Amino acid sequence: MIRFVVLLAVLCVCDGVKFGQLCHGNSANSMRTPDSTYGAGNYGASRVGGTHKGLDIKCSDGSIVYAPFDVSLSRGVVVYANDDNGRKAPINKGIRMTGGDLCFSLFYVQPDRTSGTVVKGQRIGVMLPMQTVYRGIDSHVHVQMCDKSDPTPYF
Repeated sequence: MIRFVVLLAVLCVCDGVKFGQLCHGNSANSMRTPDSTYGAGNYGASRVGGTHKGLDIKCSDGSIVYAPFDVSLSRGVVVYANDDNGRKAPINKGIRMTGGDLCFSLFYVQPDRTSGTVVKGQRIGVMLPMQTVYRGIDSHVHVQMCDKSDPTPYF
C-alpha cells in the first residue's frame, strides 16, 4: 500500500502544468519544423554560437496569441539586445509571465498589456510580422523558460 501512495504522488508531480493552445490556428501547438536556412525549432537545436534555448510553436503573422493557462503577466520583453541596426525591430517584443509554478517568456508577440492576470485561453497579444525579418521561415512564437531549461515537457 505504501508503494502505491508513493507512485501516485510521483504521478501527480509529473502530471503538472501543460500548455494550452498558444496561437490561433494551431490548437495542437505544432512545433516549427527544420529548414535549410534557419535550422530547427526544438530546444537544443544547433545555432551559430550555441544552442536554441527555447521551443518554437508555429503561429502565423498577425494571429492572436492566447494565455496557455492561468498566468500573471510580469513585464514586456525586448528579444534582441542588438537588433542589427533596426533590421529585427519589427519582431523585437515579447512578454514574460508566471503561472503553474513556471516562469517563461513568449518572444515575437506584441502584448496587449504587460501586467495583471489572465485566464487560460484569453487573448494576450498578437504574433508580430516575422516574415519581414526571416522571410520563408515558419512564423512562430518562441517559448523560453526564465531559467532557460527545456520547455518541451510542458507541451
